[in-house]
Amino acid sequence: MTIRVVQWATGTVGRAALRALLARPGFEVVGVYAHQPDKAGRDAGELAGMAPVGVRATGDIEEILALPADCVAHMPLPAAYFGDDPDHDTKTICRLLASGKNVVTTTGFTHPYSYGPELVSRLENACRVGDSSLHGTGISPGFLTQLLPFALSTMSMRIDHIYLRDCSDYAGHPSRQIVVDLMGFSRDAEAYAAAVRPFRAFHRQLYTESLDLLARALGVELHDVEEDDEVVEAAQDYTVAAGPIPKGTVCGSRWQFTGIVHGRPLISMECVYKADAGRLSRWGTPGFTVRVEGRPSFMAKVEELDYGMLAAAAHAVNAIPALVAAPAGIRTFLDLPLTGGTGTIRVG
Repeated sequence: MTIRVVQWATGTVGRAALRALLARPGFEVVGVYAHQPDKAGRDAGELAGMAPVGVRATGDIEEILALPADCVAHMPLPAAYFGDDPDHDTKTICRLLASGKNVVTTTGFTHPYSYGPELVSRLENACRVGDSSLHGTGISPGFLTQLLPFALSTMSMRIDHIYLRDCSDYAGHPSRQIVVDLMGFSRDAEAYAAAVRPFRAFHRQLYTESLDLLARALGVELHDVEEDDEVVEAAQDYTVAAGPIPKGTVCGSRWQFTGIVHGRPLISMECVYKADAGRLSRWGTPGFTVRVEGRPSFMAKVEELDYGMLAAAAHAVNAIPALVAAPAGIRTFLDLPLTGGTGTIRVG
């Protein structure tokens, strides 16, 4: 069965997903939604850096809602941080679901139950109206902070504490919106403190979802989430793909979110972001670590992920067949079988 998919947004992650959807058998791209006016009307293949395919992008949501499609790969920059209306993504997703389209999104929603019954009710009602399903996913938060530690936890008889460390290098990331506007790099301390306020709330929301979902997978409920963060400033001028990092401006940040059960930490997530890891040795090297303390205790590492945005797109695309086949409703990773990228294995 061919799955008809709409690609929503064609930024770094969306473009990677669009290329995968166009290249892989079993998928048919029937529509593309583009935020930027200069992308509307352009061929989907052209936007993906491929040959034309005869599908034109649109900036009109009504055109997307009217399309016969099985799933929408919803991958815009999160409205909770980048938009004027923090509820915009929820409204959009509800409209897509109610129109009969399943939605896989990289804007959060990995565990909507973290936000209480009102949001859950809106999403579930939209799913009922459209007989559709919603799945939020990503890499971190997402696969690395949820599915991977849960899978590894099955090797333990008893778990006392799970520690997750994600260190990302943004030296090659081309998006100024991400590196400067979101992360706050290249700003002085005062400007950073002002700019990062909305990011702080957005960041806490995303990682609270991850903590709650992982705890739920382990059969417990968190009583609180504690947060801590610190920054480091550049010792000299240098330039990354997104632009210059002047001396004395923020070039790295470390965030920690800790899920508390009965007054003690059960899950700790440390997130380290560096404008250029080659120029900042503090807080360790890029990669991802899971350490499970219990019986037995062990540690696992993902030492190199050469293109995290591509991994995020791939993880979402690989979830689409299982999501389309799933019953209507909100679907976390606990509700969907894990699907590998077998559609693109190169033979010979």
